[in-house]
Amino acid sequence: SGLFGLLLTLSGCVITNADGTPKESGMIYRFLVKPLGSMITMLVENFNWSYGWAIIAVTIIVRVIILPLGINQSRKTMIQSEKMQFLKPQVDVAQANLKKATTREEQMQAQADMQKIYSENNVSMFGGIGCLPLLIQMPIFSALYFTARYTQGIQNSEFFGFSLGEPSIIFVAIAGIAYLAQGYISTIGIPEEQKKTMKTMLIVSPLMIVFMSMSAPAGVTLYWVVGGVFSCIQTFITNVIMKPKIKAQVEAEMKANPPKTVVTPRKDVTPEQPATTEKKALNSGNKNASGRNAGKQQRK
Repeated sequence: SGLFGLLLTLSGCVITNADGTPKESGMIYRFLVKPLGSMITMLVENFNWSYGWAIIAVTIIVRVIILPLGINQSRKTMIQSEKMQFLKPQVDVAQANLKKATTREEQMQAQADMQKIYSENNVSMFGGIGCLPLLIQMPIFSALYFTARYTQGIQNSEFFGFSLGEPSIIFVAIAGIAYLAQGYISTIGIPEEQKKTMKTMLIVSPLMIVFMSMSAPAGVTLYWVVGGVFSCIQTFITNVIMKPKIKAQVEAEMKANPPKTVVTPRKDVTPEQPATTEKKALNSGNKNASGRNAGKQQRK
């Protein structure tokens, strides 16, 4: 649709010149970067704030505005994830059938069963992860980055003695810790198996932030610090406060309306194998020994 195409266009990177500065003719620059930069300048000039506090304020304002979108998306994802736990026995059977399939027809049947398990129970195979919220948030995050980097005055200002125009190892460390904490909070209340699959991302994400912050001006890193702290708060709300309630809600719903059965585990109808010759011989030897022992006891 036209809306989807527009959002997809907006979600691209800000158009930049050869020197890395954003082009003023770009859509994101005109509608997001420039207004956010003007807001920072207004806070500095009218309220006598430092550029550091202005960056923090603008970042918080924007994140609060889009917070309901993020929480709503997380809520949908958690509901789908909890429902998937009740479908797991059937999904495991379908996956096992897919692995054991030897013909194209058997593979197609197993895949069809997998899709039917989800569709019959109104559960998304993708866990409720939608593209629209990401498409809406990406240009905003991109605009905040370029605002913190290229707004006039930021490069020559200081915040708590740190130049916002130069890289700051202190801000880099704080940003890394913030995103590491956010990753840890995201693992609260999830199964151990899922935690193992998340370990790599829990380490990679903070390392990426640290790597990018090492060469970025402190003004940009400050934006990432605020974003990391805000992400911790948002993740705490969803994983610690909302998730137990959602889990109880889904359990009650599934108890009242159990999942529809699409596939069931196949019973093992393999006939029992006859005892081996060695086993028979061993049993025969044991019987003979028992008979001899019994005879000795009778003679006594």
